[in-house]
Amino acid sequence: MQNISTYVKDNKQRFIDELIELLKIPSISADSAYKEHTFNTADAVAESLKKAGCDNVEICPTDGYPIVYADKIIDKNLPIVLVYGHYDVQPPDPLDLWHSPPFEPVIKPTDLHPEGAIFARGACDDKGQMYMHVKAMEFMTKNNCLPCNVKFMIEGEEEVGSVNLGKFVKENREKLANDVILISDTGMIAKDVPSITTGLRGLSYVEVEVTGPNRDLHSGLYGGAVANPINVLTKMIASLHDENNHITIPGFYDKVEELSQEERAQMAKAPFSLDAYKKSLDIDAVYGEAGYTTNERNSIRPTLDVNGIWSGYIGEGAKTVIASKAYAKISMRLVPNQDWEEITQLFKTHFENIAPEGVKVLVKPHHGGQGYVTPIDSVGYQAASKAYEQTFGKTPIPQRSGGSIPIVSLFEEQLKSKTILMGFGLDSDAIHSPNEHFGVWNYLKGIETIPYFYQYFTELHK
Repeated sequence: MQNISTYVKDNKQRFIDELIELLKIPSISADSAYKEHTFNTADAVAESLKKAGCDNVEICPTDGYPIVYADKIIDKNLPIVLVYGHYDVQPPDPLDLWHSPPFEPVIKPTDLHPEGAIFARGACDDKGQMYMHVKAMEFMTKNNCLPCNVKFMIEGEEEVGSVNLGKFVKENREKLANDVILISDTGMIAKDVPSITTGLRGLSYVEVEVTGPNRDLHSGLYGGAVANPINVLTKMIASLHDENNHITIPGFYDKVEELSQEERAQMAKAPFSLDAYKKSLDIDAVYGEAGYTTNERNSIRPTLDVNGIWSGYIGEGAKTVIASKAYAKISMRLVPNQDWEEITQLFKTHFENIAPEGVKVLVKPHHGGQGYVTPIDSVGYQAASKAYEQTFGKTPIPQRSGGSIPIVSLFEEQLKSKTILMGFGLDSDAIHSPNEHFGVWNYLKGIETIPYFYQYFTELHK
């Protein structure tokens, strides 16, 4: 593995160019208008895995977007690493906030990335991080230093809840059998502070609809006499938190894992500047559940947030109307022991119960997943730690992430193996937001680091 840094340096421009071509394809799984593009992205990923040296590459159809499977089995007596990633991306809206078109990648310097960052939807989440593994595989096969067996499973529905992945995993346990699962869909604390994600929050995502009168009404003739669905919905949403920003749904916290003071003290050792955090977001104060720090609120505590709300007239000028319906999309990030289906039902029951007379409420569950915690004493974690030490020159810090990868808990349930989360993104990369980007340095550093994971995992595996 010692010549990996030279290989990355010699192939730097090609690695960047290949990623840029992948980022040009608008693989938006949430929008059927991009269906053909999303299928085309699966083809592009499959072709890249063939070129990287995989012996067997398949595009596996599902009821939605296909799953790209690939493998290279060099010795059945050696361990198997299963790499998971996704090729679909979030919608780029709102488009007017992008500084450059989301599917026309550009490289620009930033304060954190003076060497340049690739700006495009999917640059970090997850095309850039997924493609690091493809290029790491290329290095190991071309230099005849692949130390173990490798399988890839790259899906196209992660951003819409991995709708068909569960069925695929259950029906292909033997094909997907492995000794450890490796994912790069998370981040690290800073460019000079590597970290390994040891926990993910679960997720429950719902849409709510409040219906008042059977048609839109004149606000002068009917205002004050008929329930306004927009007014009602905003009041109902506001009631979901109390004055301490504690979620008010009965039973919501019953199974929440409470970390000990010792564990919280260990978390607090991670480098963090509250002033820098506020400055980066252009806010003058943080906000959240009383009794917890910012890093605790966004990782070990559950949350409830409105992701979208719409109704009535929003065009130019005025229209005096009481809308017939009002809508909102709401996500709840969950911590270990909270079951997402149970929480979804608790929300549904509570939201229906707090609706006043004069309106009807409909709660539509969308998707969800369980939280996950991986132990730091596993062989996989130790191998990842040694890999970071090799290329960063320092031991990575274990940290829990506020994000969700719902299928991770499914992997352990169905495949009986642990997942290692080696992320190379940064909080400032604006994933899911306008101007998403991924530092060129981070991208190349990931390619350099990943092969060492294979080396150390093979050495440590018994």
